[in-house]
Amino acid sequence: MIKHFSSEAISEMEKQNRVHLINSLGGFKSATMIGTSDSNGNTNLAIFSSLFHVGANPPLIGLIFRPTPPERNTYNNIIETGFFTINHINEAIYQQAHQTSARYDKNISEFDATGLHTIFKDNFFAPYVAESIIQLGIAFREKIDITLNSTTMIIGEIVQIYIPEDCLCEDGFVDLEKANTITCSGLDSYHKTVQLDRLSYAKPDKALTSLLHN
Repeated sequence: MIKHFSSEAISEMEKQNRVHLINSLGGFKSATMIGTSDSNGNTNLAIFSSLFHVGANPPLIGLIFRPTPPERNTYNNIIETGFFTINHINEAIYQQAHQTSARYDKNISEFDATGLHTIFKDNFFAPYVAESIIQLGIAFREKIDITLNSTTMIIGEIVQIYIPEDCLCEDGFVDLEKANTITCSGLDSYHKTVQLDRLSYAKPDKALTSLLHN
């Protein structure tokens, strides 16, 4: 049996049910932690599931921030300092990562509250998560206000990458499963993955081949 939701039915749903429904419909998403510091060196850590690829040359990523208030310390720190880190979440730390979504006071670092550890590398201003296996240093490049729902898109450039050598394939592909990177769906569901295949570049006149099994 198929359940049908019209626009009217969606708008009339109980708020939390609607939030869970709409957040789940997009399928599996990246789950990462964003590390920042303010100008005084106070650290902040927050889980995000809105990370998306913008371009490879230059290497750009995007994040969506919900409206303020409430206070968004991650957003404020990025705008103030121009730097942040992206830290992949693995199976050993997903519960601590989820806890960073709690609304702690600005003077409380989520690193301290969750037992995760800061690590600063190569004079980069923002902190990385020491327990994260894949870490990216990002420089802020552009802010785009989305008037439709009062959200903000932040675009950053990847300027530092830290990844174990055995997780990096010869062609540059990152083996996320070997890095134990997990994914998420909705607001609170976390998942391990199983790779099905890697396929050849699609062309109209050429049959697909497996990059893993040839």
